[in-house]
Amino acid sequence: MFEQKDFSFIHKYFIAEKQGSLFLIAVGIAAILLAIIFFVLIKNNSSIYKGAAIALMTIGFIQSIVGFNVYSRTDKQKSDIAYNVGLEPVTYTKNTELPRVTKMLKGFIIYKWVEIACIVCGIVLIFVYRTDTDKSFWVGFGIALALQAIILLSVDYFAEKRAGNYKNQLEKITLQNKS
Repeated sequence: MFEQKDFSFIHKYFIAEKQGSLFLIAVGIAAILLAIIFFVLIKNNSSIYKGAAIALMTIGFIQSIVGFNVYSRTDKQKSDIAYNVGLEPVTYTKNTELPRVTKMLKGFIIYKWVEIACIVCGIVLIFVYRTDTDKSFWVGFGIALALQAIILLSVDYFAEKRAGNYKNQLEKITLQNKS
């Protein structure tokens, strides 16, 4: 017989996802605003600021869009999943939710390597061009790229941990037999 009736972990997981998405939106908007300041308000407007502004603007838009997408779908997703797990705990979890979470966790591996590559790329740009004043654009780009990638790597680290814990809770449901 299926014994677990407390599915509050589903709500807790999605609440944390929603909070993480709000943080990502805030960081993205801050990066976009900083990019605008670098482009428009800084009178010096040297190449280093232009390089940083391009990386900040690009990654800031990505952060904002991803954060908004996660935020906007979370409430419906939480309700649908909680309802379906409550209705058919083992079947729904095994056939629908566990495969979705497993696929999502595999995506984090790709994100992690892309983010690490961006960090390395940013650091290489900084060190290769740090003494060449004609290439200060690339120093600024490298600084902003590395910092933004570090932020993304951190956000994804916590999201991956949450998803791993969530998956463990889901697996407990599938181990219980229905009679």
